Amino acid sequence: MQLILKKTYKIVLLILVLIIVGCLSENKKKNTEAYTNIIKIDTRVNALPLNIKHPVNNSQSDEKINLGRLLFFDPILSGNKDVACATCHHPDNGYAEFRDLSIGANGKGFGINRKFNNPNNIPFVKRNAHTVLNTAFNGITPSKHYNPEDAPMFWDSRVNSLEAQAIEPIKAFEEMRGAHYTEAEILTEVVLRLKNIPEYKVLFKTVFNEEEEPISIENIGKAIAAYERTLVTNNSRFDKYMRGDTNSMSLGEKEGFELFKKVGCVNCHNGPMFSDYKIHTLSVPENDKLDKVDDGFEKQFGFRTPTLRNLRFTTPYMHNGTLPNLKMVLEFYEDLSFNKSRNIEVATNAIDTLAKNLTLKVKDMSSIISFLNTLNDEGFDKTIPEKVPSGLQVGGNIK
Repeated sequence: MQLILKKTYKIVLLILVLIIVGCLSENKKKNTEAYTNIIKIDTRVNALPLNIKHPVNNSQSDEKINLGRLLFFDPILSGNKDVACATCHHPDNGYAEFRDLSIGANGKGFGINRKFNNPNNIPFVKRNAHTVLNTAFNGITPSKHYNPEDAPMFWDSRVNSLEAQAIEPIKAFEEMRGAHYTEAEILTEVVLRLKNIPEYKVLFKTVFNEEEEPISIENIGKAIAAYERTLVTNNSRFDKYMRGDTNSMSLGEKEGFELFKKVGCVNCHNGPMFSDYKIHTLSVPENDKLDKVDDGFEKQFGFRTPTLRNLRFTTPYMHNGTLPNLKMVLEFYEDLSFNKSRNIEVATNAIDTLAKNLTLKVKDMSSIISFLNTLNDEGFDKTIPEKVPSGLQVGGNIK
């Protein structure tokens, strides 16, 4: 009997040991998994903030956003009353345009089907149209700090803030101004036009009710900027992943993310917007639609790092749209790593070392592209006004 009890005791003890060892192994596995998730967090990149900052002197309101939307779609702001902000930044195209270079003034039609009224009158817009989506976050750092008053705009960062950016296309000859007004004249003309439209008089007075002259260039910029700050996509699959939903990205996409960082793409494409907002000299081939070389920032052939968010809406790529797809973009960077300049105007030793030091290989490209697709997000406001106060065609001459 004692022998049986001893054997039973040993068996029970063995079972307990096995259970304890199993639990320890499981805990070790869970701890390893947790550790693995922790080390994948890279402080150079992050999800976009859920809230948006606005300048101290341009607070948001529903009335201001509505006014900004109407102005954004109203061609009354253009010299010939035929081009609106939405002509080249339409919600159906992700607030960008599927063209290498836009046709602004002197054009008719929509997107890739847009043509010149008179090819010899006004040229193509000089550079590829940035998407308006997420420009509310321009200038954001990896630690999510940004100042909307100082947000860099355009490919050469020539102005800061959405308020300032909104006015620049109105003044630009090939974008909205056209041939009939000078830069100084068009701004005065636009203000006079709006003052002669009763609905705009009421809307501006409602929004800027403390000002003696509510219709002004400054307030036009403020209203359009207020609207543009509502155009955000901060819930992509990547954003969900970075907020803890590890199932929002596939294993292949996660591998692409690691490669994106490993080969050096993250050195310039970092922060929540995947842009360091710095100027870099590359050697993008010139666009032969332009009649002269575009030498970029301070004539150094430098251009600001673009965001990588919503790339499905911003093809073709680079500052002049000369690279039609993401594979060709990655191949371009692979050439740079072999010290190959793709622009005869740019010496090899002038190319940014961060670009030349990439370790990108052909075998990595498909995985990286898979990752980049996790940055797409179609959950943005696509509302188009049924009409605008001027009575002109909504969105400009796009039909």
